[in-house]
Amino acid sequence: MTTETDVLVLGGAGVDTVVHVPELPLPYADSYMIRPGIVTRAGQSGDFVALGVRALGLRTHHIDLLGADPEGDLVRALHRDRGIPLTAVPSAAGTKRAVNLVGPDGRRLSLYDDTRARESDRLPEDTLRELAATSRHAHVVITHPCAHALPVLREAGPTISTDLHDWDGVNPYHEPFALGADLVFLSTTALADHERTMREIAARGRARIVVATAGAEGAYLLVDGDLTHVPAVAPPAPVVDSNGAGDAFAAAFLLGWLEGADPLRCARYGAVAGAHACTVPSTRADAIGRDELLARCAESDADRVAG
Repeated sequence: MTTETDVLVLGGAGVDTVVHVPELPLPYADSYMIRPGIVTRAGQSGDFVALGVRALGLRTHHIDLLGADPEGDLVRALHRDRGIPLTAVPSAAGTKRAVNLVGPDGRRLSLYDDTRARESDRLPEDTLRELAATSRHAHVVITHPCAHALPVLREAGPTISTDLHDWDGVNPYHEPFALGADLVFLSTTALADHERTMREIAARGRARIVVATAGAEGAYLLVDGDLTHVPAVAPPAPVVDSNGAGDAFAAAFLLGWLEGADPLRCARYGAVAGAHACTVPSTRADAIGRDELLARCAESDADRVAG
């Protein structure tokens, strides 16, 4: 097998309309005057992971359903401009869209358009099998129809990761992803007991490593039954938006994973990348580069030793 791609990203291609609001939750009013304005740009979870691993020097390829619409054109342009190969499967339902309300402290509320998918949608198996056969790793976003792609990926042989985002540990939609990946990311946001959920994922599924991100509290790393807390890293600039921080964490973790670093080092890469992402305005799609990531990790290591 000839490896041509380091990370194959499945799903999560779409467009966000970003609206800055004076506070979250937003009190009811007939109207609000919004600054710095309303911006529509390409970039959802899969786009951000692909952008992140590409910025870190990894070869990546992205596959997802896209519509023949202006939103699909924005996604295609983002990949073309950033040099990320994209396999765009035609979607009659159109390109995925969301509205992100962003508060002054950088917190966000995402409103997803649930009409942009059909139950019958699938990623073509022959195309997927061909891409997976030449990929070292596949990152599967939890958008439809990626769960149906998991058996094909397992047959083809790359390692698999996924991000369950704000799963509550109960919703059955997430289970095929949680139990079918070798490396599972999720957020603690909606979990009553993050350790219990992490251990259930590891016990019931394929994952040897489970990572639960906790924002300013850092992250929790479960490896072969051992749970470790990974401290957060101070952002290098003021926090303006948390959108994409989890995707940046996953992308940087995958850099370490594919280079054979120990999981704790991978998680520290993720913490640095996630902190950087919080300083990037939500109107932009940007990611930390490899040299900057490694330099900030070295600084963080030195501060930890000095402390």
